[in-house]
Amino acid sequence: MDEPEELKRSLLAEVDGANTLDDLEQVRVSALGKKGRLTQQMKQLGQLDPEERKRVGQALNEVKDAVQQAIETRKASLAEAEMQARLERERVDVTLPARPFDMGRIHPISRTIEEMIQIFGAMGFRVAEGPHVEDDFHNFTALNIPPEHPARQEHDTFYVEGTGDDGHRKVLRTHTSPVQIRAMRQLEEPPIRVIAPGRTFRSDDDATHSPMFHQIEGLVVDRTTHMGHLKGTLIEFCRAFFGVDDLPVQFRPSYFPFTEPSAEVDIGCSKQGNELKIGKGGDWLEILGCGMIHPKVLENCGIDSSQYQGYAFGMGVERAAMLKYGIPDLRTFYESDLRWLRHYGFLPIETPSPVKGL
Repeated sequence: MDEPEELKRSLLAEVDGANTLDDLEQVRVSALGKKGRLTQQMKQLGQLDPEERKRVGQALNEVKDAVQQAIETRKASLAEAEMQARLERERVDVTLPARPFDMGRIHPISRTIEEMIQIFGAMGFRVAEGPHVEDDFHNFTALNIPPEHPARQEHDTFYVEGTGDDGHRKVLRTHTSPVQIRAMRQLEEPPIRVIAPGRTFRSDDDATHSPMFHQIEGLVVDRTTHMGHLKGTLIEFCRAFFGVDDLPVQFRPSYFPFTEPSAEVDIGCSKQGNELKIGKGGDWLEILGCGMIHPKVLENCGIDSSQYQGYAFGMGVERAAMLKYGIPDLRTFYESDLRWLRHYGFLPIETPSPVKGL
């Protein structure tokens, strides 16, 4: 049996010589494990006489305590050194510039639709939606558009394969008015107060026209609404949308098959060279169409025109966006040019809401 003091010096030297946590664990096992040197010494105590066993047993316990304490101290020291080495190895140079990233932009069309929804929403309108592929009844017949009307011709309208329940070919909707028809037919009875934003399709393509574009249309039906309500609604909308409190607005008599009387709405502006400014001035700019719903349209939707009346209006979203944000060419809306979107787009945090406004 080794002398306790000699064993102590040997084991402590092994602990001090461990340079990693793995080495230290091997030292611990070789000293204090089931087959460790100190454990083996403890097992041999039974071979000694009582007096000697007491003396040697006490000394070995002191050795065990010293070795355990040394192991814990060395373990803390090695762990600290390993952590410092890892921090040094994985250090981030905070003086370097941040990695570049592009924040997305809200498309002007999406932004303009949201602005319009917020304005009309504050007036009590709700959003209604409908399919892009429509049948002849919803797109034409119910709206009092006669069979010989130019809008039904193939040079103006995209027809698709297949026929509707009425036997006529289906079309890509040429306006969002079919959504109004569906709203009137689906509700049991008025009052109805909806707006219908969405894509529409027409066979046209130039600097001011696109085969696909967006419209937003409004519909109000009840027992008492009249032309004065229509005018007040649209005047308030135009002034809120363009942010001009005293924006001049005029209504010119016009013709639409689905409204009677009908009108086109102009807003005041001034033109100087190639610059157009919305507001007071000597010029007028057409912005949308409107009118009182034709009695035949109400009857086509199952609404008694002797008891109910209403008004409707519609405008192009792209045209409104071009006027408000100074976008000169309609075609750029659909060219997927990131440079254009960075210039005309909006940050996501700038989305309009009833709380934050436009």
